[in-house]
Amino acid sequence: MSAFPRIFVAGATGLLGGQIVRALLDQGAPVRALVRPGTSEEKKRALIALRAGSLEVVEGDITDPVERLAGAIGDAAIVISAVQGGREVIVDGQANLVRAAEKAGAQRFIPSDFAIDVTKLDDGDNFMIDWRRQAAAAYAGTSLDVVSVLNGAFYEVMTGFMGLIDWEQGTLSHWGDPDQPLDLTSVADTAAYTAAIALDPAATGTLRFAGEVMSMRQFHEAVQRGAGRTLRLRHLGTADDLRTEITRQAAQTRNPFDYVALQYQWCMVSGKAKFESLDNARYPQVTPLPLADFVRLTAPAL
Repeated sequence: MSAFPRIFVAGATGLLGGQIVRALLDQGAPVRALVRPGTSEEKKRALIALRAGSLEVVEGDITDPVERLAGAIGDAAIVISAVQGGREVIVDGQANLVRAAEKAGAQRFIPSDFAIDVTKLDDGDNFMIDWRRQAAAAYAGTSLDVVSVLNGAFYEVMTGFMGLIDWEQGTLSHWGDPDQPLDLTSVADTAAYTAAIALDPAATGTLRFAGEVMSMRQFHEAVQRGAGRTLRLRHLGTADDLRTEITRQAAQTRNPFDYVALQYQWCMVSGKAKFESLDNARYPQVTPLPLADFVRLTAPAL
């Protein structure tokens, strides 16, 4: 019998959710993972293969009726949300998940924040961060102990989704001051910190972590070192120029996802979403992977 309470993970087949499940199982914690109807058999098999003995997979969705969702949560004492999606998932779905967790008798909730410092931003700075603050307001009166995990930007996002690196052209582009410090963490290390928090009964409030704190100039150097390639550093404009570009793009599209990567970059390069302190030392058992090592493992072959 495990010394740890059962932990319920929503979003368990996603990139971060799957890593959180793995990190919890590695610590010997019993996990109940929520899998949405229609999830591919390949994703289900990958999840179950982690460790069948202490992992239970249940089918459902965080938008299910509260009674049904509470039944899926069952006797789990801790509920972790690693869901991604639109407002109906991040705001409405997570508020519904909290109500179900309360009904099931859970004690703690870790929401799907996992971002830059959401507490320092204003409405309109980043619409996806706005959703996270709206979700927090929606379940503000919960009886659950809400513990928020912030990790800055994922290495995976900075080297991929952001579109900063053009391997074919041999460039790395950025906006703003190249010496503005940024908070960056890999998905795997974010999962490890989340698991440590879930298993720490004293954890509370908002906790902030970073695998690396580095400027864009240092980011450029680390990417070059890890990839073993020279990339020309391109300065695209100031943080104010970036804000202007976001406004221009927003006027030309009805889909905010077209410019959300620029919104994330502005929040970072402006310094507005920079962490003021880190909680890494609270969990010394987690040794974050340096960015250069991450790039060495993931950069495309020459």
